Amino acid sequence: MASNPLPPATYTAGHHPSVLRSHAWRTAANSAAYLLPHLQPHMIILDVGCGPGTITCDLATHVPAGHVTGNDAAASVLSTARATASSRDLHNVTFETGDIMALQYPDATFDVVHTHQVLQHVSDPVGALREMRRVTKPGGMVAARVADFETMSWWPEVAGMEEWQRLYVKVARKSGGEPNAGRRVAAWAREAGFEKERVQSSAGSWCYSTEEEVKWWSEMWAERTVKSGFAETAVEGGFVDEAGLEEVAGVWREWGSREDAWFVMVHGEVICWV
Repeated sequence: MASNPLPPATYTAGHHPSVLRSHAWRTAANSAAYLLPHLQPHMIILDVGCGPGTITCDLATHVPAGHVTGNDAAASVLSTARATASSRDLHNVTFETGDIMALQYPDATFDVVHTHQVLQHVSDPVGALREMRRVTKPGGMVAARVADFETMSWWPEVAGMEEWQRLYVKVARKSGGEPNAGRRVAAWAREAGFEKERVQSSAGSWCYSTEEEVKWWSEMWAERTVKSGFAETAVEGGFVDEAGLEEVAGVWREWGSREDAWFVMVHGEVICWV
């Protein structure tokens, strides 16, 4: 007897401008470096959950004789992605809407199927990896990178930062996701049917330590805390009221004002050969 399907997850952050600014900061160099050595100029790539397309466009420069398709569930963000490709005069990249749980492509279509920061937001990450595998050619690769929120570290230990972290984890799980996905992604890959010896597992990080980086990171999170989909779910879920969110935003600004501020986010990474 088939098990009941899991309810769909809701993207925790939503697509508020503060969220999209953080997504647009991402590049292949800072977010997909583990994959780049494996790319060949002729490859056909699918980038699932491409958002504003900055990583997607970077991947296109690594496959000049190939093609990259950016796919995202949110049609509204794809206009930004197309504008990014146009501004860079890239002609081997296209964008379209889609669902990671039911991709619209035939079996064995792509040499590489890549996703970044998506598996933490879906209710069935194993099913998502199976679907990514389905559209990958034999001998091709499924590549996934995803954050692990409770391994985040920061300095100094400003009062309230740990409360923000605990709040984020609660809200993410309320939305149907798993915020500590990074530590699980290799295990999910094996559950999805990849043989252990054909899964390469690694870890990567983002580190914010310069004055400019700290200012950007702290102000972005202060705004996300009170204005994004995170704020709506936090209040609707009864985890905090609006005044409490303002306090959390203030904690981020306080941390960002410290001369010795430092923050690191750890990600789990896998490359799975089909």
